[in-house]
Amino acid sequence: MSGGTSGAGEPVKIGNVLHPVADVAAAVRFYEGVFGLGRKFVDGDRYAALDAGGTTLALAGPAEDVTDGAAAASFKVADVAASVAAIVEAGGSVVREPEQGPHEVRAVVRDPWGNVLVVYGRG
Repeated sequence: MSGGTSGAGEPVKIGNVLHPVADVAAAVRFYEGVFGLGRKFVDGDRYAALDAGGTTLALAGPAEDVTDGAAAASFKVADVAASVAAIVEAGGSVVREPEQGPHEVRAVVRDPWGNVLVVYGRG
């Protein structure tokens, strides 16, 4: 992770906040209807991304629930494996090793305090 940057010299940012849901279509209707969030991307019953005013709310259906039901901040990084290694070196732990998902490489980790995080990127 090289000093907390994305590898391009810019600070790493939260790419989305992941919420596992049992029914993606129903969750999209809920968040659009209740909060007026705009639809950015929907991948069937697997995943949806909603615009939450500068933050993406990611709704993960059962097939994409990599966190076993835990809501998690997702950090987009330049090098997933290097970021996971840095997390472990700093006292975190690996829940799921880096794996190729349908749209990117992703890993699930815990910070030293037990919070679940998703780290994702091109590789």
